[in-house]
Amino acid sequence: MHPTAVLLRRLPPLLPLPSLPLPPALPALRPLPSLQVPWPLPSLLLLLPLLLGVPGSSAYGFRNCIQSPLDPGLFRCIQRFLQSVTDALADLPAATSALNLSHNALHHLPSAAFARLPLLQTLDLAHNRLATMAPGAFAGLGALGALDLSHNRLDALTEGAFTGLGNLSWLRLDHNPLASVASGALLPLANLSRLSLRGGRLVALGPVAVAIQHLPRLQLLDLCGNKVSALGPSPPLPPSLLALRLCNNSLAALAGGTPGLLPTLRVLDLSYNNISDVAPLAQLRLCNLSRLQLAGNPLDVLQLLEVPDLRPRSLDFSGLRLEPGMLEEVCRRLKGPRLRYLRLRHNGMQALQDGALATCPPVATLDLSGNRLRQLGCMGRLLRQEQLGELGELVVEHNLLRWLPSCQQTPALHRLHNVSLRFNRILVVGPEAFAHMPHLRLLRLDVNGLARLDQRALGGLRELRELRLDNNLLTDLYTGSFSDLGRLLTLNLRNNRISVLFPGAFTGLASLQTLDLGGNNLRHLAAAALRELGDLRRLYLDRNRLQEVSAEVFRPMQASLGVLDLRANALRYISRRPRQRPPFRHLHRLYDLKLQAQQPYGLRIIPHHFFQGLTALRSLFLGQNGLLAIPADAFDDLAQLQFLTLADSGGGMGNLPAGIFKNLSRLRSLDLENVGLRSLGPHVLGNLSRLEQLKLAKNELSTLDRRLDEMLPALRYLDLRKCPLSCSCTNAWLPGWLNHSRVQVVYLYNYSCGGASTGEGPPTYLHSFDTRVCFLDVGLYLFAATTPAVLLLLVLPLLHHRAYWRLRYHFYLLRAWANGRWQREERRYAYDTFVSYNSADEGWVLGELVPELERDSLRLCLHHRDFSPGRAIIDNIVDSIYNSRKTVCVVSRSYLRSEWCSMEIQLASYRLFDELRDVLVLVFLEAIPDAELSAYHRMRRVLLKRTYLRWPPEPQAQRLFWAKLKAALRAPGQEEEEGKEGVGEGRQ
Repeated sequence: MHPTAVLLRRLPPLLPLPSLPLPPALPALRPLPSLQVPWPLPSLLLLLPLLLGVPGSSAYGFRNCIQSPLDPGLFRCIQRFLQSVTDALADLPAATSALNLSHNALHHLPSAAFARLPLLQTLDLAHNRLATMAPGAFAGLGALGALDLSHNRLDALTEGAFTGLGNLSWLRLDHNPLASVASGALLPLANLSRLSLRGGRLVALGPVAVAIQHLPRLQLLDLCGNKVSALGPSPPLPPSLLALRLCNNSLAALAGGTPGLLPTLRVLDLSYNNISDVAPLAQLRLCNLSRLQLAGNPLDVLQLLEVPDLRPRSLDFSGLRLEPGMLEEVCRRLKGPRLRYLRLRHNGMQALQDGALATCPPVATLDLSGNRLRQLGCMGRLLRQEQLGELGELVVEHNLLRWLPSCQQTPALHRLHNVSLRFNRILVVGPEAFAHMPHLRLLRLDVNGLARLDQRALGGLRELRELRLDNNLLTDLYTGSFSDLGRLLTLNLRNNRISVLFPGAFTGLASLQTLDLGGNNLRHLAAAALRELGDLRRLYLDRNRLQEVSAEVFRPMQASLGVLDLRANALRYISRRPRQRPPFRHLHRLYDLKLQAQQPYGLRIIPHHFFQGLTALRSLFLGQNGLLAIPADAFDDLAQLQFLTLADSGGGMGNLPAGIFKNLSRLRSLDLENVGLRSLGPHVLGNLSRLEQLKLAKNELSTLDRRLDEMLPALRYLDLRKCPLSCSCTNAWLPGWLNHSRVQVVYLYNYSCGGASTGEGPPTYLHSFDTRVCFLDVGLYLFAATTPAVLLLLVLPLLHHRAYWRLRYHFYLLRAWANGRWQREERRYAYDTFVSYNSADEGWVLGELVPELERDSLRLCLHHRDFSPGRAIIDNIVDSIYNSRKTVCVVSRSYLRSEWCSMEIQLASYRLFDELRDVLVLVFLEAIPDAELSAYHRMRRVLLKRTYLRWPPEPQAQRLFWAKLKAALRAPGQEEEEGKEGVGEGRQ
């Protein structure tokens, strides 16, 4: 037993919490009182988690929450349809530090709702239905630093709602129908630095300013997306406030703005307010601003630059619709030393002529995104000479650029290190297009329509570290395209149309560490495709069409490759003995391998020694593969493996082979969710001495081996959701183990017997079902039940040997006396004979049997003629048999194969045994061997005791057959006598 479990049994019992509705819960954890026991230091260290109240060494499981396996203080209670906070918190430990209750149905927070979690630091209540919060709802949360109440139904903030949150620094209330804020609602939040009220229904800044004026540390206030139409009357905002966002409101005229309202503000966002008059801005004293955003307002830029207190350099010119010719004037107004940012986003600019930015001061970052530029030309021609040495970052995203010309002969931009041209329509990049940017570090050409990359397009970029070419239309990579990129570390070619990697395509990329080729059309990798990438550490080949991989492809990077992503390809093997040698045998340093979701049906079979050579692998992803068979030696080479997932591979695997994990002694996490497991025993889980997480959800497990605790001594997290665990004696050990285990069982109290409730009465839960019935003294009952049977078996042979004939003689005397005393009276029958036959023999019955018997005035009952229409077939059969003096069964092979015929002869046999009268006549149309009759044991027993006839093929013998049949049918029923000879041809 684990040492902490031993210590737990020595401690006083834990304090119970108030009871909850069914299913009943175990007592929740509480901090234990200090113990005055002179224990040695190791024992105290083992007890430390228990003293802190963290479930780690005692029984625990949570009805509506999951404890993070990596962080014991983090709990997620997401999408549990919770309507009350108590339902979630009742069984959580007091040491909880982070709680996520988002996406539930909470509608009210009562007073002191979270008081039992005094160490809580982060609380997420987003996406609920909260409409009210009682005063003191968060009382006792003195350590809380972040609170998220977004996407709820709060329409007002009342005083006292945030009492006790003196340490809160971030409060989110966005996307609530918030219309009013009480003046003292935020007063307890002395340490609040960020407040978001975005997406509400506030109509004025004044009430909000009153509510926050006593917050000495508030730095950010977000009121975007409200209905604010006036800035005043309002007291000054707190001097600590640095950023105020009022975008998407109704501040058309900036009515009510008072001097001193924004004393120390650095960032002010007034975008999209339909402001057309710049005069009121002068009253706001904006001299301290470092950034003023006015995008989407119909303002005259030149008039805006005349505002006395507005510094032109603080103005963000994005979205101000600069008309042609205005850019030059704007740049003149920005005269001065080096400008850090020049933002010209969303201004509708369609072209920039040479020298268009020559009047601007030197700029560090130039942002031209969101315009309608069709061509950019060469940046060296847009700037004057002294500006070339200052530009460090160029962003031209979301434009209409179609091609990039060659700029080899233009002035160089020596300080330019970042260029982003993504979200354009670039089809072609010309040769030496970036030659005037020799010190470029980051180049983004992703999300364009780039179909062809000139062989010399990237020439001269010897300092480039990261190149983004993903989400384009590239089909080929030409030899030498990257020859100048000797220092490139990251190359992203994801989501293109590359189908072939020609040898030499990556020539020059000797320093490349990350190559992303995911989402292309690669079907085959030649042995020399990646030979230049000797220093590659991360290779992404996911979502291609690779049907096989060869070890020779990865040989060049055998000393460096750490991550290999091959998921969602078309890898498939039809035999456990592959034709090729193991594909990963050279990758001795690979630590992360992804092979999940192979298309179209998954990696159904894993060959023997498939993972040979992966001696350093720590994470292996094999999920979503519909695995049918895994050899027992599949993971023998993965001695360093720590994380393994086979989730969603229920392709008929059934059970895992014995010893499959025998060499995974370092494994910490094993995901077997939805793999179709029916059993899991020590032969599978043996040697997993360090396993901490085991996920078994959505399997067919009805029982668990009682040696689970011994096999997995380090287990801390067990997921058994949606497994049909039974409340049987086989699982009688489970409730006791669950109540004294160190393992967190996910949603322990929700496991009903059989996996789900039947709907008949209250369900029985696994953790609390009564196991006393499994421990009754059944030995006594078994002895009492078996002793008479044993004695009888000993006496019967003796009686048979000594008094067989005497007993039989007295039995027949008794039966004769009973028959004479209760002699049945002869009754009148509606028919003489009921004929049972198969439709395949209908020709003989209607052509031979019926005319011959009815010629002698015998009344026959035939199903096609005499059955009552509309009645059930079985009722017609029973009535016909019991309303006829005798039953004739026309037996053939077709008859023996018919279910209805079998039922008719069985019913006739029941009547025979019930009345002890000779009421059954069998007519064989063909010779049927005894072996074929053995399956019809009832027919065989009748044949040994009853009358039967065989239809002779010879015409001269048929007259005798008819005579015998008519005699049998006319003869009165006689009492059965064992050993009586039947009418006809004797016995078979």
